[in-house]
Amino acid sequence: MKKLGFGLMRLPLLDANDASTVDLELLKQMVDLFLEKGFTYFDTAWMYNAFASEKATKAALVDRHPRESFTLATKLHSGFFNSFEDRDKIFQAQLEKTGAGYFDYYLLHGIEAGSYPKYEQFDCFNWLLDKKAKGLVKHAGFSYHDNPELLDEILTKHPEMEFVQLQINYLDWESPWIQSKGCYEVACKHNIPIIVMEPVKGGTLAHLPQEAEQLLQSRAPGMSAASWAIRFAASLPNVMMVLSGMSDMAQMQDNLSFMENFVPLTQEEQDLTFQAAKIINSQIAIPCTGCSYCTEGCPMHIAIPQYFSLYNEDMREVESKGWTINFTNYEALTKNFGRAGDCVECGQCEGVCPQHLPIVETLKKVSQRYDK
Repeated sequence: MKKLGFGLMRLPLLDANDASTVDLELLKQMVDLFLEKGFTYFDTAWMYNAFASEKATKAALVDRHPRESFTLATKLHSGFFNSFEDRDKIFQAQLEKTGAGYFDYYLLHGIEAGSYPKYEQFDCFNWLLDKKAKGLVKHAGFSYHDNPELLDEILTKHPEMEFVQLQINYLDWESPWIQSKGCYEVACKHNIPIIVMEPVKGGTLAHLPQEAEQLLQSRAPGMSAASWAIRFAASLPNVMMVLSGMSDMAQMQDNLSFMENFVPLTQEEQDLTFQAAKIINSQIAIPCTGCSYCTEGCPMHIAIPQYFSLYNEDMREVESKGWTINFTNYEALTKNFGRAGDCVECGQCEGVCPQHLPIVETLKKVSQRYDK
């Protein structure tokens, strides 16, 4: 397989305020182009796009292309089952929603210290192997969001897993929270193939501070910032696939342009990405990837990733600058969502955040800026 996978998590929308309103006609065009260029890997999940992604996958991909022409991955997340029976109910619903007949890759999703005991409690690793034995899953693995030590423990206990999906990008490579490098090295130690998620960190590495942008442009004029991020991940030994959550045709065309005939980064180019990371880290306030896991159960319906994005954008300016256009953008969002200051501090968002962000306290900072 070519190394670029289509992440069906940030799909094009008809209504920017409703993640379930997938623009199917545009998605069909993107799927067709992706396959036309020789790429085959598609990645969805039970809860993506407000639970609409798997259904959209059926309409745009499965119903329109021969089953053998594509590779499909989906996932079981610990937040949506509470019994042995629930696992099968979700799996059966996924087969029906996608119409795929079987899944080429199936993942126990978002394993970290808080969720790992639940996957063991409900014997999910053996459950997944049973699906594989029945031909309903071709390859069994898991996605992971925690430290290298726990990953080593899991891979030691479950050598039957065939791949692991990790958050890897040049900004998180040395991050003490994400520990991309450490997790990557553990996977390599176990000789397990790696699928990369968040190579562009939710768009953060597609829109760089001017100094970082100029640094990369000086080496490769005309190449997009996203191309550096995706190529960084794809250049790493033992990486079998890099997922990109493409939301429009322009992103699709850009990604295909440099991945159709992929050329790995040189050592000099990799060093440049680490220089760019230092510049970015000096300016970014909240390392949010915009995955939106935090919003699904928010009782106040707060647009957490959108608010964090506005705040980050303002903090890249002089903090004392005062009013910016993002005050207007914030007010527009509050017509459909709760305000940052409406947070009741229930903490559910922090329990599901793959980045382990202190969301409650950070919302207070956002509220202090925009609600006051």
